[in-house]
This record gives sequence, C-alpha cells and structure tokens, in this order.
Amino acid sequence: MKDNLNLKTELITAADALKDRLTSLSDSFYRSPELGLEEHKTSAAMQGMLRGHGFFVEQGVAGMPTAFKATIGSGPPYVALLAEMDALPEIGHGCGHNIAGTASIGAACALAKVLTSTQWKGTVVVLGTPAEELGKGKIAMLNAGVFNGIDAAMMAHGSSTRKLFKRFLGLVRLTFTFTGRASHASAYPEEGINALDAVIQTFNSIAALRQQLSADARVHGIITDGGKAPNIIPETASCSFYVRAKGLEGLNSVKEKVIKCAEGAALATGCGLAVSESPDWNAPMKENKAFIGVYRGALDFLGLKEDASDPSKNVGSSDIGNVSQAVPVIHPYVPIKPGINIHTREFASATVTPDGHRALMEGVKCLALTAIELLLNPRILEEIKTEFKKN
Repeated sequence: MKDNLNLKTELITAADALKDRLTSLSDSFYRSPELGLEEHKTSAAMQGMLRGHGFFVEQGVAGMPTAFKATIGSGPPYVALLAEMDALPEIGHGCGHNIAGTASIGAACALAKVLTSTQWKGTVVVLGTPAEELGKGKIAMLNAGVFNGIDAAMMAHGSSTRKLFKRFLGLVRLTFTFTGRASHASAYPEEGINALDAVIQTFNSIAALRQQLSADARVHGIITDGGKAPNIIPETASCSFYVRAKGLEGLNSVKEKVIKCAEGAALATGCGLAVSESPDWNAPMKENKAFIGVYRGALDFLGLKEDASDPSKNVGSSDIGNVSQAVPVIHPYVPIKPGINIHTREFASATVTPDGHRALMEGVKCLALTAIELLLNPRILEEIKTEFKKN
C-alpha cells in the first residue's frame, strides 16, 4: 500500500482535477435553486456525477424521491459524506447548500479516483440528504435506518469564517390555532370573540416570558392567519413558533412555557385553542473532539488555520444534530467571505464568486483528507467511536 503522504498528495491532485466540473455544478445549483423535497434536478446531477466515478446509487431512499445513497467499496468501515441540496424560499442558496452538497460529492469522487489505485478496505457512502431547511430530511433517513452501520459521517458548510465546530440548538416547531366567533366589528362588536386578540396576547406573553429564559433559549414566531377583513372580527387566527434551547431537557421546559402562554391567551379572550407540534424535533449537536482533530489535521496539511470564534455564538438548528446523536459527526465550516451571514441574498451571491469556489474546494479537499484517514487508520476511527460512546 502507498504511504499516507503519497495518498494525500494524490488526493489533492485528484480534487484539483475536478475543480472546473465541481464549480460548474455548484453554480448551476445556484442558478436553479430547488426547495426542500423538490430538489429533482439537483439530486439527479449529484447522482450522475457519482455514477460516473463508479458509485452504485440507490434512488428515493427513506420514501423521499430526491434522497439517495451512493456507495463504492465493500465492507467496514463505512464512512459517509452528507450532501445537502435544498434552497430557501425567495433567496435561493442563501445557506450555501450548493457549496455544501457539492463539496461532499467532490470529496467522494476524489476518493474514488485515488482508492481504486491502492489496496484498501471499507466503503465510501454518499447520502443525498434533502430538506435540511425544513429540518426533516436527515431525520426521515435516520428513522428509515439509512444511517444504520455508518461508522462516521461528515459534511462541510459555507460560512464567513473557518470553524471546526459550532453548537446547534435543539428545535421544536409549534403552531397555535385559535377559534372565536365572527361578528361585524363596528355594528355588533359585543357579539364577537376575537381570535386575533388571542394571537396578539400570545406574542405579548412570550415577550414577557423571555426575561425568565436562559441565555441559550430562543423563541421566535410569525402570524400565519390574522383574519379576513378589518370589519369582520376574526373567528380564526393562527401563529407559528420555533422554540430552541441547548439541551433536550431545557428545550422541553421552554416548549411547555410557550404552550402555557397560548393557553393563557385563549382563556383571557374566550377562544378555543388547538396546539400542533411537528414530530420532527431537531436535536442539539453532539461534539466529537477526536473527529474534529482529524479534520484539523487536514487543515494543517493544507496550511490552513481555524479562525478564533465562540462555538456557542450565532447558533441555529439543523437535522444534522439528530444524526450526531446516532453516529459520530463533524460539521465544519469553510470561509467564503468575512462579514456575510447565511440566509441572505448576499451570501447566496457570494457562493458563485472566486471566494465561493475557493471555499468549495477547501471543503472538497478537507473532507477527502479526513475520510481517507478514517478508512486507512483503524486506530483513529476507534478513538472517535470510543469518545462518541462515552458522551
């Protein structure tokens, strides 16, 4: 078998040879963004490139037409690269999934090129994971057993800075629907029961609640139905909230307090209340320092350094957190450009600039270098799995 240094050098060469195709693929995703569970062209393009590099592809896994599982090699260890693909409504790839997904595809193809020329044992798995913005694609794949047998999983995400780890908050989604009684708002206001008043009171109660919440907790919502006309007292009104917290116990506590705010609003206004809770909770991110250390070694090989940052700052939620509770996971960040934030049009536009292309290729190379360490160094993989079990 070739020594690790030669293999890593060959891996970088293989990645560089793919650059034009990968940047073109990422740019095409930017030009034709597709929403969660509708990523048909994106998924097909990813699958096509993988097939061209010798991967066997299963389509429509976990009951989602755009989800897929691609494999090359045989037997353990099973090292997975996660390919996100969905865009955001109206602002397209403002989360940079065109970079994140393509980085995993590129890393897998570079690995396939190098590993076919050497003796190796194991399987490279690429999982096309749709609907991250809906917080559900990876959860559906977990529930369907797609992650069963995976020894470690990884992906890279675009950002304004280079970070190896960032916390994700747990997330639960709540919808409150209030039912009152319609009436003419001017002629017979006393006959009505105003469901919109209950919605507004819910927002006011949650605003007061925030003073008593821990620093990691987040509650934010929108009015989804506020009535039909100003001269009709709304007989139905509804609002939707995201509730987040660092741990599952804290998340459940905040959720119950938010529900009580809605119940109090219903009682105060005389409205009926229906509470709907999404079954797709997003779990917090589980840290694996041994796994992060392998990715740090990839950065060192490329002469790159992590930016100083607080992993608890500017945090959101993702279904990758659920995966991290089931198998060892890393979710590092590649820097596109300082000062731009995700979920903005500016971020989306930056993904197709030279800065975006550089970030993409950094992700390709670092993921590939990390994966080859896990495939060829059983000791390192065992350390990662041991830490996962302890935590």
